[in-house]
Amino acid sequence: MNNDRILINKLKSFENINSNFLNIILVLFGALLLALSSKVQVPFWPVPMTMQTFVIFLIGMTYGVRLSFATVTLYLVEGAAGLPVFASGGGLSYLFGPTAGYLYGMLFASVAISYFANLGFSKTYFKAAFSLIIGSIIIFSFGILYLGSIIGYEKAIAAGLLPFIPSEIFKIALAVALIPTIQKIIKK
Repeated sequence: MNNDRILINKLKSFENINSNFLNIILVLFGALLLALSSKVQVPFWPVPMTMQTFVIFLIGMTYGVRLSFATVTLYLVEGAAGLPVFASGGGLSYLFGPTAGYLYGMLFASVAISYFANLGFSKTYFKAAFSLIIGSIIIFSFGILYLGSIIGYEKAIAAGLLPFIPSEIFKIALAVALIPTIQKIIKK
């Protein structure tokens, strides 16, 4: 793994900090951002959107694979333990309820996006967009497969995918505008 391709490792202010301590801080910070982003509801058509997948995109594009995995895993564990980190609360039932597939999809998407970032996909707008589209496909595939097993696949696509496409396009565009631009600024 080439750590100089991962954005978080390029920040000069982090150079002299113990890497284990820094990793713990980054995992806690990422899990906190995910919890906060699940509470942020932005009016959007046709359904309101939360910013969770946007934070998944940011974590995936700025953290390494292991750090992304640890961050999202901590977030899921916090929610399973009953902390109100999910959109409507917390508890083990969320990891088995109708939205569980999306939560697990976020874990795998963050790892996939981090893998692509490690290959340099966070440096250009086109490659960043590609990795985030793959991440979204992973999240929604897990979500639709699980939700479809509960309510049927036609209903799952109608209720759990189609209304969210406009907001996902917006979040992908926002992340694509931010991360490669930050990469270019830091490189200077």
